[in-house]
Amino acid sequence: MLYIQSFTFNIFEENTYIVYDDTKECAVVDPGCYEQHEQKALSTFIEQHGLQVTHLVNTHAHIDHVIGNHYIQTTYDVPLALHEQEVPILQAVTQYAASYGFTAYQPIKEEKLLGTEDVILVGQVPLNILHVPGHSPGHIALYNQQCRLCLSGDVVFRNSIGRTDLPGGDHEVLLQSIHEQLLPLGDDVVVYPGHGSSLTIGEAKRDNSFL
Repeated sequence: MLYIQSFTFNIFEENTYIVYDDTKECAVVDPGCYEQHEQKALSTFIEQHGLQVTHLVNTHAHIDHVIGNHYIQTTYDVPLALHEQEVPILQAVTQYAASYGFTAYQPIKEEKLLGTEDVILVGQVPLNILHVPGHSPGHIALYNQQCRLCLSGDVVFRNSIGRTDLPGGDHEVLLQSIHEQLLPLGDDVVVYPGHGSSLTIGEAKRDNSFL
């Protein structure tokens, strides 16, 4: 069984996820915890549930999804994992973080490069890697077939899709990623996006005018 706890952090109202199973091992996905009270909220949940952080994963490397990387890595001593094509996007955050008010942003280096052949094992539950570019070149989603869930980052939202006007974005590629990688997963699969509330693939097919 896989459990998911979401937190909404920073000025972009980004969703940070803690994913864990019955072994109490967990992955922190897209940590957007920048302020001290945000970091405390995340750590309090981890401590209260007796979790052991074994993975730090970025679905992509836009600023709102990575400003908590340093806190998670230094607090829990875990390596950062992301797709190889997101490395330049991550490195660029240092250049513009202050312009968004994140003057205390501290970069960290990637240590694990993820591809579609890789699997992230959260305790005993595997998360498969789906490459879903378009919002950014190396964007990935994390999918578990048995639990029927997918952490999709900024690919698809309730009634919307990810923006494609940032460096490396491509509208047609994003639509292709959604149609080829996400929609075939099944109407009952629950999608946990990078912003906003969760939805099912069936709801995306029925209600999302972009699709």
